Amino acid sequence: MKLLVIAGPPSAGKTALTKQIVKNFQSQLRIAYLKIDVVKAYEDIELKKEFSILTRKVYSGDLCPDHASVMVLGDVIDWAEENKADLLIVESAGLCLRCSPYLNQGLGVVVLSSISGIHTPEKMGAMVSLADVAVVTKIDLVSQAEREVFIQKISEIHPSGIVMETNALQGTSLHRLYNLIVNSEDITPDQLMLKGSPPIGTCTICVGKKEIGWKNHFGVVKRLDGPIADYLYRGE
Repeated sequence: MKLLVIAGPPSAGKTALTKQIVKNFQSQLRIAYLKIDVVKAYEDIELKKEFSILTRKVYSGDLCPDHASVMVLGDVIDWAEENKADLLIVESAGLCLRCSPYLNQGLGVVVLSSISGIHTPEKMGAMVSLADVAVVTKIDLVSQAEREVFIQKISEIHPSGIVMETNALQGTSLHRLYNLIVNSEDITPDQLMLKGSPPIGTCTICVGKKEIGWKNHFGVVKRLDGPIADYLYRGE
């Protein structure tokens, strides 16, 4: 079974891209799809109705959606294999720009909207730098100069990454992505691991403490007057 992880911020065009991929492969491959979201999602219903593929969704609720993704991926892979899927597509919630949902196998795709601003790729960290492919959407809504600057920003963050431009609603210029999916290696489930290290999340905020200010919290804390990597650990 092949694995495709699609990530990106909200409204970037993840589901539009997913529909183009499913439309292209539905006659060749048995496809399974998982949508991860926080409170509500309809993508699985749309895809099942339009393409009659296997779909599932999971809500993370109070849990970080990227954390939830790590927790449920093993079960999802078992489910897809039990249903004899040839391709499993996992679409992330698209909320955490620090986390990276990609695995050491399969293909990781980040979807970026060209109308989100030329500095967007720089703000997204591992979601961009660890992706195998960056798909830039809504290219018909910006100038050629803006597109070129946007792509240059992606290349600066991830020099070895593959960048593609598309209008995902029409599915233009996606044949290279289709070829990458077809030629990707089948996964070995018992050897799957996260491609990058998740951010540290041991803190009292995670367990519901509402006070503001690092002096009111324990675990991993951060002060205003320190460099980016200036994290402290305060024990109770």
